[in-house]
Amino acid sequence: MKGECTEKNLPMVWLWLLLILATIEFATSRTTPPPLPIPPLPTWSQLKWQRRELVMFHHFGVNTFTDSEWGTGHENPSVFNPTALNAGQWVDLAVDAGFSLVILTAKHHDGFCLWPSEYTDHSVERSPWRGGKGDVVGELAAAAKDRGVDLGLYISPWDRHDKRYGQETQYNEYYLGQLQELLNRYGSVSEIWFDGAKGSNAPNMTYYFGSWFSMVKELQSAINIFSDAGPDVRWVGDEMGYADSTCWSTINRTSLRIGDGSIVSYLNTGDPRGTDWLPAECDVSIRKGWFWHKSQSPKSLSQLLDIYYNSVGRNCVLLLNVPPNTSGLISDTDVTRLREFRKAIDVIFSSNLAQGSVIKVSSQRGGKKSNFGPKNVVDGDHVWTYWAPEEQKDGSHWIEFGWNGKEIRFNVVRIQEAIGLGQRIQRHEIYVDGDRVAANTTTVGYKRLHRLGRVFHARSVRIKIVQSRGLPLISSVGLHFDPFWHN
Repeated sequence: MKGECTEKNLPMVWLWLLLILATIEFATSRTTPPPLPIPPLPTWSQLKWQRRELVMFHHFGVNTFTDSEWGTGHENPSVFNPTALNAGQWVDLAVDAGFSLVILTAKHHDGFCLWPSEYTDHSVERSPWRGGKGDVVGELAAAAKDRGVDLGLYISPWDRHDKRYGQETQYNEYYLGQLQELLNRYGSVSEIWFDGAKGSNAPNMTYYFGSWFSMVKELQSAINIFSDAGPDVRWVGDEMGYADSTCWSTINRTSLRIGDGSIVSYLNTGDPRGTDWLPAECDVSIRKGWFWHKSQSPKSLSQLLDIYYNSVGRNCVLLLNVPPNTSGLISDTDVTRLREFRKAIDVIFSSNLAQGSVIKVSSQRGGKKSNFGPKNVVDGDHVWTYWAPEEQKDGSHWIEFGWNGKEIRFNVVRIQEAIGLGQRIQRHEIYVDGDRVAANTTTVGYKRLHRLGRVFHARSVRIKIVQSRGLPLISSVGLHFDPFWHN
């Protein structure tokens, strides 16, 4: 009978069965591809900036010597004379404290230039420091390069000294010339800082930000430009070093204007429907003022840690100002406090109790043999390896850590997203031992730190993703104990 299995055609049947099984095995053994990214996405430079976590600011200039915050523009350059200036000390401190980028106020609102500019005589060239041959920008650039630290610059658009200020075309040309000097003369610059400050004598002064930004990118293609409206890094909206509990790296740049105070709350939170990747930088000074004043002292360790949790721990980078004193050095009290700060961060986060745990998940993209398993969250890669769940109808995804019935003690939970594929998590919860909610909140982003209200002794910890844009992709989880936190 046609199609009947006989001894004659039995080998052929087995051959077909083996071929089918081999095809199935080959198909199922193929690597499951990653999920599609959800735009907008960070550029390479933005991602490098985000991973720094800490950036150091140095406010330094004539204000340091006149005990002022805002100079008048009429200061005699002779007041600038830091007799012991050592930019190497500044950079050594940055390295010791874990900062990989330092930003200098090359020119503040008073118009005094910390480099010998060809466009003005109001600079270090007219000061007694180094016999008029000094260059603070150059010395810092050289010290940073020697120690593998990146350089950033701030050059105030508002100039209270130059007589061209208020004359739109002439002043914008002058400012552009100084930008070209700085970006051509001192090698690679990783971040340039702009604000929208304006003088009361010319409140309608127009800054040609578009032209300035284009020139900056032409001269330094890998640079990040900071301002209220980016285009690469945005202001967080305050000078306390705090972001909102909800903080998106995404925002609509068309809604932003540099110097527009009405957008502060929008800058603080970002926008889940934002069309531009524009992460926030939190700026704050280690002292009350931005420039050094003998009467002021650095913030306490507990204050600095609080700032850290509310900036780095809320998907931002912390820009911490550390002003040199009149001798041209970072004061001993500031040095001591920054070293305490670094040591405290190392104590808190050097040990991750999630490592060595038994990890369970709601599902795994591509099955248990795929590259998206839960072990990725403790492998030390905070960006490009991650746990990815399967699509689920109810949208609920979770990852749970257990220690075979043993208890762990912790009071900090760290969660990080694979932001190279977009920021996704909109709401998440943390459960301890199945039913105790330790946290119920919103965004994660590059890093979310939950400093919990008390110390937990737990046998299991579950992170539940309640709502997300597409699949949540968790790159790293940490469970830590902070001995400095007293609620």
